Amino acid sequence: QVQLVESGGGLVEPGGSLRLSCEASGFALDGYNVGWFRQAPGKDREGVSCISGSGEGTYHSEAVKGRFTVSRDNAKNTVFLQLDSLEPEDTAVYYCAADDIATVRTMCVITSIQSRLRVWGQGTLVTVSS
Repeated sequence: QVQLVESGGGLVEPGGSLRLSCEASGFALDGYNVGWFRQAPGKDREGVSCISGSGEGTYHSEAVKGRFTVSRDNAKNTVFLQLDSLEPEDTAVYYCAADDIATVRTMCVITSIQSRLRVWGQGTLVTVSS
C-alpha cells in the first residue's frame, strides 16, 4: 500500500522546536520531490517547505524561511521538517505530499498543482501556545 505517514507533532511553547517526520511505505521516496504543507483553522492550505528527490534543491516560504529546515534520508525513506523558533501563527495541521512530476518550487507555491500531487499523508497537528 502506497502511503505517507507524518509524525512528531504536538504542543510546544512559543520559541520552542519540533521535528516532524514523513515516512513513506509501498514506494521508494527517492524518486519523488516532497513538500510540507499546513492548514490552520479557518485558513487555506499553504506550502511551507519542499525538497527535491536528491535533497539538493529546497524551497521555504517567506513565512518560515530561517526558522524551518527541510531535509531527507532516502535510506530511511523519510523526509523531515525541523521547526525552530515556533510562533503561535505556526499552529496548524502539517501534511506531507510526494510527487514525481511537480518541481520543488511549483509544488510549494502553486495551489492548483498541490491538489494534484500524487500521494498525501494524513497530517500531524502542531500547536504553539503558552
